[in-house]
Amino acid sequence: MIFRKIQLVILLISFTLVSLAQKKEEAQLFFQYQGRVEKMQDHKAILIGAASSVSFDFKGNSCSISLQSLVDHQNYVSLELDGKYIGRIRIEKGEIKSFPVVVSEKKDTHHLAIYKATEAANGGVLFAGTTAKLIESPTPKSKKKIELIGDSITSGFGNDATTIPCGSGEWYDQHNAYWAYGPVLSRALDIDYVLSSVSGYGMYRNWNDEHLEEPIIPDVYENLYLDKDSSKPYDFKFQPDLVSICLGTNDLSEGDGKKPRLPFNEEKYVSNYIDFIKTVYKHAPNTRIVLLNSPMVSGDRNVTMVNCLKKVIKAFENDKVHKPIALFEFQSMVPKGCGYHPDIADDKVMADQLIPYFKQLLNEK
Repeated sequence: MIFRKIQLVILLISFTLVSLAQKKEEAQLFFQYQGRVEKMQDHKAILIGAASSVSFDFKGNSCSISLQSLVDHQNYVSLELDGKYIGRIRIEKGEIKSFPVVVSEKKDTHHLAIYKATEAANGGVLFAGTTAKLIESPTPKSKKKIELIGDSITSGFGNDATTIPCGSGEWYDQHNAYWAYGPVLSRALDIDYVLSSVSGYGMYRNWNDEHLEEPIIPDVYENLYLDKDSSKPYDFKFQPDLVSICLGTNDLSEGDGKKPRLPFNEEKYVSNYIDFIKTVYKHAPNTRIVLLNSPMVSGDRNVTMVNCLKKVIKAFENDKVHKPIALFEFQSMVPKGCGYHPDIADDKVMADQLIPYFKQLLNEK
């Protein structure tokens, strides 16, 4: 009798393990993830970084998605249906809410992609499932990969004032990472991408902090949530063919004019930059790196920035292991978005400048 009970327990355990394995396999068949995302049980996932996404194929013309802002304020996602942008959704704080997706085109099957419009600093967005009749997605074709490291410019800060005017609401209410220059150029080149960017952060200091109270990009880059929580490290399974770094706008800024601000320290900036590149190589040894100046920095400050970037590149001139580090300089721009940031049109201008250059670098890989 005892032996039969033991057999039954073993069978139940085996059945449970098989069921869990099947559920995990089903999730892999139905859902695709991109960017900094934490996968949860029951097909749920937390969208963390700017433009991180979950996508799926479904049958029929009925679909709603369940989302939750995991912090005590609103968050935003942008939706793309069958390759077309269909708008940005505001997710109010509180419990999981259902959002209907209007499917107007009469097709047998559809593809929906949900992109986090805000960034890691705004807290996670939980994707809690869909009512759509899911179908197995085709095996994704192999694509070139790019990682874009940066600050508010890379995150899509203040670029979308179509629903909330600049100066109204919270500082992240005009975020739309879907239309940031990185995702725009990646879609144009048909490549996979991940954004590792935090507004206000710099290479050795931040917009309004001398690295006294706040971390900088090198402090948070290796952590999944791009914060000081090292208990959840980023796995770096995404191996980019190209890594773009656009950092320096905040290092060179004068802050809010109220908090004490030291003169820009070229030596610290260059030294931290060199160390950070070594960190990138540690996790992506086969990548090629390109450094970008800033469209928000002009005049003498831009001259200083570019000279610093050239010093960084010079430090690796005898590196025979990696491909030469490249430098790209944006054309001067007067940004038209919120807080002297690029708007969606400016982001497209930036993307258009980068597309032929990045295409060339990726083809050389």
